[in-house]
Amino acid sequence: MRQKITSALLGLSFIFLVAAPVTTVITPEPVSAACGERVLGFPYWYRGIVDADCNIVSPAGDLPGFITTIALNLIEIALFVVGYIAVFFILYGGFLFMTGGSNPAQVEKARKSILNAVIGLTISIGSIAIVNLIFGVFKS
Repeated sequence: MRQKITSALLGLSFIFLVAAPVTTVITPEPVSAACGERVLGFPYWYRGIVDADCNIVSPAGDLPGFITTIALNLIEIALFVVGYIAVFFILYGGFLFMTGGSNPAQVEKARKSILNAVIGLTISIGSIAIVNLIFGVFKS
């Protein structure tokens, strides 16, 4: 039982000590403080297409770039949702692991859940970094 609690605490410490700082590092600053801050890490869909007064600017001949910016923002929002779902499944797997007791089938199910969620979280964080990289290239 002690080993199960230690494993669960190790998984939670991974989330708070490794995943949270990585997400903070790859998350760019908001366009303007007047336009609002991020909510739970989610960017606003209009990031990159507003002026200093938070008014959406006209594409002015750059319609593909305008659409691409909105699409990248929507993709990043979807990736954040995937990241939060992965964190939920890590917690769910930890709960199954702690309550599994002597049931090897439940312990195996918990391990698979945690492993798949960590893989999904890693892919999500990497994808957010790539989207922000592409966003920075388009806005440079």
